[in-house]
Amino acid sequence: MTRRVPEWMVGLAFVSPWLIGFLAFMALPIGMSLYYSMTQYTMLEPPIWVGMDNYTAMAGDRVFWTVMKNTTIYALVAIPLGTIIAVILAALLSAKVRFQSFFRAAVFVPTIVPLVATAMVWMWLFNGELGLINIALDACFRPINALFGTDLAGPNWLGSAQWVMPALILMSFWTVGQAVVIYIAALKDVPEVLYEAAEIDGIGVVGKFVHVTLPMISPVILFNVIIGIINTWQIFAVPYIMLGTTGAAKRSGYFYTMYLYDKAFPFGEMGYASALAWVQLMIILALTGLTFVVSKKFVYYRAA
Repeated sequence: MTRRVPEWMVGLAFVSPWLIGFLAFMALPIGMSLYYSMTQYTMLEPPIWVGMDNYTAMAGDRVFWTVMKNTTIYALVAIPLGTIIAVILAALLSAKVRFQSFFRAAVFVPTIVPLVATAMVWMWLFNGELGLINIALDACFRPINALFGTDLAGPNWLGSAQWVMPALILMSFWTVGQAVVIYIAALKDVPEVLYEAAEIDGIGVVGKFVHVTLPMISPVILFNVIIGIINTWQIFAVPYIMLGTTGAAKRSGYFYTMYLYDKAFPFGEMGYASALAWVQLMIILALTGLTFVVSKKFVYYRAA
């Protein structure tokens, strides 16, 4: 009789392609980046062990604190406003109206547009002279200027250190469609009996939304907020393409991952870049943990 192969060995054989891929393309690079973060490594010469020097050097790195400030401001504004816009859009798109499917598709389609194409489109929209946004603003300002003798005009969005951050935050709302789809699914799961009970108590539309809808979809809001934290702290491609590599606007829209990329490749400081990556990971984990702690007071979980 042939010897029976243990079930755990059969299971390992089935998952071995995933295990090999995880070890080769995830675990090994993670371990190497942790090692490189404690070395001086230019990728052209063998790494030199420096211990925690890369981490302590961040304290005196002015650019590091600049990108920390820019990324924090971006996250503090983009995440709350994006959440509010997504929830409102989901509530509107949940109403039974004509062409409902078309409106839902129109909100979701921008999320599947390639980032490079998105950046190029918004570069033209934000163009200070020929951009569609400024053309619309100038048309609105023209009667005001004629009436009061003012000289109001659309700003130089991407060429001004003052306006580049509002422009990037405004552009971030372009991709709220993914969160909207999740909120629509959550809204369908809200029991109708709760709305009926609220109506009997004389609660209006706004009251139902605040006291029934928001508590019932609060776990989904928490999920999307955490995804937003991860995404905003890793923003890279769109501002990197739109702002180029120099200028005051680039410094005002210079984010953490952009600095990490510049340190790793253009400057060839892979050791310092690896340290930046681990600090970024710790920041995201800390913010996620803090969000979970704070959410205990605001998130409502229904009993199974």
